[in-house]
Amino acid sequence: METIGSRMRLIRKQLDMTQEQLAQRLGIGKAALSMIETGKAGLSMRNRNILVQDFNVNPDWIETGKGRMFNAEPNLTPYMHRTDNSLPMQSVPLYSIEGTAGLVPLFTEQAEVKPVNFIHIPNLPKCDGAIYVVGDSMYPLLKSGDIVLYKQLNNVEDLFWGDMYLLSIDIDGEEYITVKYVQKSEHEGYVKLVSQNQHHADKEVEISRIRAIALIKASVRMHTIG
Repeated sequence: METIGSRMRLIRKQLDMTQEQLAQRLGIGKAALSMIETGKAGLSMRNRNILVQDFNVNPDWIETGKGRMFNAEPNLTPYMHRTDNSLPMQSVPLYSIEGTAGLVPLFTEQAEVKPVNFIHIPNLPKCDGAIYVVGDSMYPLLKSGDIVLYKQLNNVEDLFWGDMYLLSIDIDGEEYITVKYVQKSEHEGYVKLVSQNQHHADKEVEISRIRAIALIKASVRMHTIG
C-alpha cells in the first residue's frame, strides 16, 4: 500500500537528490528523513510546506497520491546555490553580537569591528563571519551556544525561499536578532519566519522591518566535557 513515506521517496528520486541532500533542504537529519520514508515518522507541516513552496510539489498528491506529483517543473534553484565553490581552507572571523551592538553595525562597519577569535574550517563556501547562537528556536538542529557561519546578503530580494538565515529585525525600534527559515508569505510585503523547534510558532514579518540578513552556510556544535 502506498504511503506518504513511499511518496516522499518518489519525490526525492524525481528531484534526483540523495537522502542527505533533501534532508539538508528540509533542515532535518538524514536519519530523520529515512524514518519518514519508511513510515516510522510523520511528515511535519513545516517540511510539507517546504516541498510545496520550494519544489512545486502538489500538496494533494503528498496526502493522497492523486493528481500530478508537481504543480509545475520542480524548482531546484534553492538547492543549487549550495554548489558554491568551496575553499580548501579559510579563517572565518568570530564576532560577539553584544560587543558590536547588533548585526547592522557588524555588517556596515565590518572592517572596524574586531573579532573575538577566528575559526579555521576546510572545504566550505566563502563565509563573511560567524556568531554564537542564542535561544532554542532552531533546536535540535541548533542549540544555544553553537556557532553559525554566514554569508551576508546585500538585498533581501536575493534570498532563497526555505533556507536558513540570520536576520536583524526592527521591532518597535529595538533590534531583534534571530536564526530562522525564511519562507514565502501569503501576504504581500511580508515573509514567514519558521523555527525548527515545533514549540515556536511561525511569525509573519514585514520585509521593510528586516534591517540585515545573511545566509547560514554552516554550523559548529559546541560540546562541553566535564
